[in-house]
Amino acid sequence: MFKKVLSLLVLSLLSVFPARAELKVDIIAGATEPISIAVQKIETGGKVSDSDATMIRKVVENDLKSTGLFRIISHDAMPEFVEIGNMPDFNLWNAIKAQVLVQAKLSLDSDGKYDLEFFVWDVNGKEQIEAQSLVASKKSARRLAHIMADAIYERLTGEIGYFDTQIVFIAETGPVHNRTKRMAIMDQDGYGLRYLSDKKTFVMSPHFSPNMQTIVFLSFRDDDPMVWTLDLDTGEQRRLGQFGGMNFAPRFSPDGTKIALSLVKKGITHIYEYDIETKTLKQLTFGNSLNTSPSYSPDGKKLAFNSDRSGNQQIYVLDFETGKVERLTYGAGRYATPAWSPDGQFIAFTKIADDTFYIGIMDPRGRNEKILAGGWYMEAPSWAPGSRRVVYYETERALDGIERISHIRSVDITGRNVYDIELPEDVNGVEPTWSPRLP
Repeated sequence: MFKKVLSLLVLSLLSVFPARAELKVDIIAGATEPISIAVQKIETGGKVSDSDATMIRKVVENDLKSTGLFRIISHDAMPEFVEIGNMPDFNLWNAIKAQVLVQAKLSLDSDGKYDLEFFVWDVNGKEQIEAQSLVASKKSARRLAHIMADAIYERLTGEIGYFDTQIVFIAETGPVHNRTKRMAIMDQDGYGLRYLSDKKTFVMSPHFSPNMQTIVFLSFRDDDPMVWTLDLDTGEQRRLGQFGGMNFAPRFSPDGTKIALSLVKKGITHIYEYDIETKTLKQLTFGNSLNTSPSYSPDGKKLAFNSDRSGNQQIYVLDFETGKVERLTYGAGRYATPAWSPDGQFIAFTKIADDTFYIGIMDPRGRNEKILAGGWYMEAPSWAPGSRRVVYYETERALDGIERISHIRSVDITGRNVYDIELPEDVNGVEPTWSPRLP
């Protein structure tokens, strides 16, 4: 059963002094030279667990390192320990080529909760550029670390952080000819994996609602492929409706009031839109072609999908205001699984050409196509908050013809920084979807 993580309270912004020569990562260019960042040992006050302080430091470092934009300075190389409230000796930190210094202190407040205070220093500018105090229950200490990492990332890149997020996916276990598929959820770094469905029911295609309260997914319960919803607070599962045919590939609208899905009727697959409040179904695509994989634009005015109406699988966009459908992709090969970025600037996709699968991005007009990753089999791109990173899954070619291993990976929009999300040894991960920032 999913257990809702306790919300965190950001108490106050203690002080922020902008540096004269602003320190900032060029995230578009991929930061060819990563910023060198030193995260000091976290001070502890009162009866605070040293293990929690060590864990927070490690999580912050791992979060930042995973982006490929930062180089973490070795603990042994640090020239001094600067207590909270004291100024660093910038000459010492310059000597080891540190560009950023992070200080932190973990203590208990009057209610017995953790108070994490941290300062970020621009070493070259000799200025403090970020200072915050975060409060959470002891059992949410790991979330404190992710929120701290988000704050540092946002200050140094100008982009929205994505560390305090989760990923829902299908966890496959067992031999390839008899795989068990269960819906699972984990933190974006792979920590805290827990199952949301049992071993008896075959499930696919999980996706979050915008408020993260609900997951919509395809279930083969009673051998009847239908779209269901899961309430993450209560664990209750409900069938979306009886639509008179197999339905699949569900996606929430940006306001959470509608769900787009594919429905098979008389052997033809079209995209429909289900209104959650009125419980009514509206057909969106027409003709004799196969239409699936809907993805709303962030303003809810358009819908990307893939269709074979031109003879092979390509990506199209439906304009809700005009009702017109425009073809976006014309490159060699087939295109599928479009995913609109949260900022509306990109559409991610799967491309199949020359017996190779690719994960790529393009602008909403279908131009400026960029391949981010390629391999034997990869699919299902999904965006992180901030629109700078995409999660997907990749399956390795089975050398023995039997065993196949699937990994969940993320890549940034430069294609240079690929990160493997570590799963338990016996778990294969497919169909990942990135959550919004946690409430």
